[in-house]
Amino acid sequence: MRVLGIDPGLRNLGWGVIDMTGSRLGHVANGTCRPDGDSLPARLASLFEQLRAVLAEYAPDAAAVEQTFVNKDGAATLKLGQARGVALLVPAQAGLEVGEYAPNTVKKTVVGVGHADKQQIAHMVRLQLPGVTLHSADAADALAIAICHAHHRPVIRPAAALRA
Repeated sequence: MRVLGIDPGLRNLGWGVIDMTGSRLGHVANGTCRPDGDSLPARLASLFEQLRAVLAEYAPDAAAVEQTFVNKDGAATLKLGQARGVALLVPAQAGLEVGEYAPNTVKKTVVGVGHADKQQIAHMVRLQLPGVTLHSADAADALAIAICHAHHRPVIRPAAALRA
């Protein structure tokens, strides 16, 4: 099964793709979508197109997105929510099941504690996916989200099996 993890953001949207064979995880690719445009609609459209290109290139069987937590800046939370909407829409349009995970769940799954920092997450992603070169901290987070989904997901039949 191939899983796409997405760490939504308006400035940097991290993505990571892993393969799961039995209980073994393997790194496929990771990267960061950086939107073009000055207006919010243009940035969202850019993220949409970039994320669609990732799906087209790597053909995941499932996707997972980190849930948004509410912070002190309500306007920033709403904007992040719009980027998260794109992150949910693109795989849903491709017919994928999309898992959603709270940041603490991702951290507990990958690091073992719910309040791990970005360096700890990146370190544990490197341990679980030997040889991986992380494109960015956001891509490391996206791989962590994919790993979390691989461990928590319901049994999902790969899309290739459904087409056969």
